[in-house]
Amino acid sequence: MTDHRLGSDARPLRVAVVGSGPSGFYAADFVQRQDDLVVQVDMFDRLPTPFGLVRGGVAPDHPTIKSVTRVYDKIAAHPEFRFYGNIEIGRDLTHEDLRAYYHAVIYAVGARTDRRLGIPKEYLPGAHSATDFVGWYNAHPDYRSMTFDFSGARAVVVGNGNVAMDVARILLVPIEDLHRTDIAEHALEALAHSQIREVTVLGRRGPAEAAFTTKELRELGELSDCDVIVAPADLEFEHHGDEYAKAVQGNLDVLREFSERKPTGASRRIVLRFLRSPVEIVGEDRVRGLVLAENELVPTDSGALRARMTGITEVMDADLVFRAIGYQGMPVFGLPFDSARAVIPNERGRVVDPATGEPVPAEYVVGWIKRGPTGIIGTNKPDSRETVEALLEDFRTGAFDDHDVPARSVLERLLGERRADFVSYDDWQLIDMLEQERGREAGERPRVKFSQVEEMLATLAENKRRDTDDVPTLER
Repeated sequence: MTDHRLGSDARPLRVAVVGSGPSGFYAADFVQRQDDLVVQVDMFDRLPTPFGLVRGGVAPDHPTIKSVTRVYDKIAAHPEFRFYGNIEIGRDLTHEDLRAYYHAVIYAVGARTDRRLGIPKEYLPGAHSATDFVGWYNAHPDYRSMTFDFSGARAVVVGNGNVAMDVARILLVPIEDLHRTDIAEHALEALAHSQIREVTVLGRRGPAEAAFTTKELRELGELSDCDVIVAPADLEFEHHGDEYAKAVQGNLDVLREFSERKPTGASRRIVLRFLRSPVEIVGEDRVRGLVLAENELVPTDSGALRARMTGITEVMDADLVFRAIGYQGMPVFGLPFDSARAVIPNERGRVVDPATGEPVPAEYVVGWIKRGPTGIIGTNKPDSRETVEALLEDFRTGAFDDHDVPARSVLERLLGERRADFVSYDDWQLIDMLEQERGREAGERPRVKFSQVEEMLATLAENKRRDTDDVPTLER
């Protein structure tokens, strides 16, 4: 007798994952691991390429971090996994389509925009977000058309996280070192002519409150022909609270070592400054400088420290300003949104209707859209596990709407009608192979990325057509 229960061979549990970054892949993995359930996972991404910020956000001189994609390849190799790239939810599939074609939907859409400084003249040419710059040098199609003027000598990066470290480092890495990475071709060309010689990194709070990791900080001191400047006075501060965590102490040790270095007269330098906030950009036609306010740290009722301006200001010359003060989530059509925290409201990954406080049936979130833009790639693993455990708990307690959904073949016919050039995982692997071939042709680079969706799709179509033409036909 055929078993028609949901999760059986006859009626697989159909789960959609919207977004193909680390949190999406980890969620797919945990769902697929269920030995007692037959599950089909369909992953969607608006780009033809998967991996989210691992591809479009990790600095090109950090190839080891990008090697995590081999784990995602194994997850995608599951026989019941499918990837549908170049499919945008809201454009090619609606929220209602997802509800009709799946028993559950997991949103792994990340945080696509960034926070602004909120200071006068932030609109001037020469003021940019780190998000734009990172996407640009990583060949992300959304940022391909951007331009940056590197004709000036000084750049300022506002922020004290790992993204700020990446921006500062990429601005000053010797161009011959970048030639050995997968940095975008257009970025390689522009940076080869850069006149930037000094990058100042500003922290609103003190060195003990900085969010960068010790490894990222230490890398600044390993740049060739570059001095790292830290004022010893910035490391003389009153200690509040408990003993420092190991990571914080590691940062302080590295900063202290930097402060004790004697300048070598290198042609480039990075200056790390703390307890400074930008309050206005200087310039009329473009960025010419920054007005900085000096801060002091004061404890809050919760015991945390906040920065308070002292009333003392200074003006710093600057030709470029990058804000690197955090990513920010965006609303997803059809779902509630907490605009104050820039996340989809949820409890343990279950989307919650703020009007009733009750979970929205069969809709879940993982990653930054769930918890905010915090943590590293590995942080997404336990985060996704928590969400999938909630999903499975709902399934096993009968909280799911046990409705029949169309077969995957029906979905693919629909996609073919609405977006005939959707990209499968096999298609992505062909794109991946072609990028690596381009890298070898360019001089043993790991890859040369396609930076435009149209270019990817056209090259993919041409190679698939060539492969078809090469298949011999049987004579009758």
